[in-house]
Amino acid sequence: MNQRQGGFLISKIKSIGGRKFDKILQQKNIDAFNGAQGKILYCLWQGEKLTATEISKKSGLAKTTLSAMLARMAEQELIAIEESPTDKRSVAISLTPAAETLRKQYDDVTREIESIYYKGFTDEEIEQFENYLKRVLNNLEESDGRD
Repeated sequence: MNQRQGGFLISKIKSIGGRKFDKILQQKNIDAFNGAQGKILYCLWQGEKLTATEISKKSGLAKTTLSAMLARMAEQELIAIEESPTDKRSVAISLTPAAETLRKQYDDVTREIESIYYKGFTDEEIEQFENYLKRVLNNLEESDGRD
């Protein structure tokens, strides 16, 4: 039986894909955000205020990494961090008008990276592939809850 390589391949795709995403940002002279910050912006572009915990869960970024990134993004005026009036430990994170203007640029970069990812794939193959990835993600999230 052949050794399974799914985890290794996903990790490698994530690494190379992240570098390619950042390279496309550079080629398009987009310096308002980097690839990791783009994940945070993407979560917030879905139309709601989120807590850091919610952003961590939706983006897959570790909470420890996220804290420093959120502070930098607030300094860059991409996000607003509001303390909860009832719980000083809880904050709501939302987009600033400046971040809203970046969405088209982010979408352009996303379309370009998707064209690279899915070159030679049919729509049916893409849908099937993404469904498999969602199942793997679900398995990991269920497993994470049992730790």
